Amino acid sequence: MGKTIDRRSGVALWRQIADRMRLAINNGDFDDSGMMPSETTLAKKFGVNRHTVRSALASLSDEGMVRAVQGVGTLIERRDRLTFPISRRTRFSQGLGGQAKELEGRLVEQSIEAAAPVVAKALGLAVGAECVRLETVGMADRKPISTATSFFPANRFAGIGDIYARTGSITKALAELGVHDYVRQSTEISALHAEGIDLRLLKLSPGAILLVTTAINADTDSRPIQYSRSRFAADRVKFFVET
Repeated sequence: MGKTIDRRSGVALWRQIADRMRLAINNGDFDDSGMMPSETTLAKKFGVNRHTVRSALASLSDEGMVRAVQGVGTLIERRDRLTFPISRRTRFSQGLGGQAKELEGRLVEQSIEAAAPVVAKALGLAVGAECVRLETVGMADRKPISTATSFFPANRFAGIGDIYARTGSITKALAELGVHDYVRQSTEISALHAEGIDLRLLKLSPGAILLVTTAINADTDSRPIQYSRSRFAADRVKFFVET
């Protein structure tokens, strides 16, 4: 848990500190004690006042990562992260299968849109061609794990949103539309701060970190069928890249 805080980054100090403490918790840095260091110790470590540290701890408390115990201190709530494998055949349900009793996909929004350049390039379409856009949430044991924005060629996958709303599965929706198998062509992994609708859908506090995968899936004839950008709550999921 580094001490360096960037006071000129434009990101609130308490958010930066919450990020570092979240990472330290996920890395198991405090496993021996099960408690967070005192506010005074943390304030000294980060070079800030106790009020700033208190705001960071309050944020982590809202996320369910820590809990204040009167007269004792701040207890770490142990929560094992799910492992999400990224491989040639990446599937939400199969990837998390066996780690959660109940998996569910929920449709938040669907629309028909003209393909922006980045989407058109990924799907091998002309710029402006019609695409189906789906906004979805992946749930594990009734807890939100990820949100995703996915695009599909509309001329081939009309109605995929309604099928997904009924089945809760992209794989099942594609199968009903004639694609019984597909493979991952590419995956780009990055990270960012959660904001906007992702905060609400994933029930996160400001400053929470998201792991982001930008991916292209293709059918067995190597024709791109899906371009997606999925955002995973970093405190709930870790990636395992299979080779």
